[in-house]
Amino acid sequence: MKVEFSEAAKKEFDEIVKRYPQKRAALLTVLHLAQREFGWLSRDVMEYVGQLLDIPVGEVYDTASFYTMFYKKPVGKYHIQVCHTLSCALRGARNIYEHLEQKLGIKDGEVTPDGKFSLIKVECLGSCGTAPVVQINDDYYEGLTIEKLDDILNHLDKNSE
Repeated sequence: MKVEFSEAAKKEFDEIVKRYPQKRAALLTVLHLAQREFGWLSRDVMEYVGQLLDIPVGEVYDTASFYTMFYKKPVGKYHIQVCHTLSCALRGARNIYEHLEQKLGIKDGEVTPDGKFSLIKVECLGSCGTAPVVQINDDYYEGLTIEKLDDILNHLDKNSE
């Protein structure tokens, strides 16, 4: 499969690269662009980014692998990340996570058969004072209870139809 940015993404790429003294310095920003464009960073996408920036695919992969915000496999329309570090754990993150597994019928790193939801445990989301916290796509949901979470999921499920 040949990977190539859309015309709009190509223009955005050109604008991004202009902001940096060297093309390789734009790697993180271009990886964000690629993920927005393709949904996740496949090997083909990482090779494409490497070619565009004149850097080895290994360097692209190393960078993408280091950051949890980059998806190395397909995720659902709603990517649910549950913090499981100490503050969230003490305030009920395990119950939140187990409820999600049961309600969605998936485990860590899986996607629902309809492609709507994916689920993953993550390290600290930086919202310890409002634990437990879940990030769904770019939005944080803090001070969660099972009831609040069910309301959020029902709302998302209705909006995806």
